[in-house]
Amino acid sequence: MAIIGLYVIGVAVLVALIFALVWFVFGRGEDLPPIESGTTLTRLPRAGIGGDDVRGLVFAQSFRGYRAVEVDWALEKLAREIDELRDVVHELSGRDVADTGAMPTVRVHETDD
Repeated sequence: MAIIGLYVIGVAVLVALIFALVWFVFGRGEDLPPIESGTTLTRLPRAGIGGDDVRGLVFAQSFRGYRAVEVDWALEKLAREIDELRDVVHELSGRDVADTGAMPTVRVHETDD
């Protein structure tokens, strides 16, 4: 009977040691506070948005897809960037016309997808 008691105590001590080791290594299981409403993890640079920035976009998922607010924000930011770039192109094209008096030409490269 004493052997069974020592065995049970030994197993209990071993389980407690393993539990303590796992507790210290992986944390105590605290829950992170929830993200505040209106906060997003979607990120884009303030200016100079590149193709890799757009390809790397990640939206939080909701019950039926992505959060519309995040997608609308990203699309608006991209639209503003495109508008700014088109304004620069238009301004530079206008300078070419003023400098040479000729109509500007733009080369378009076709790519096979």
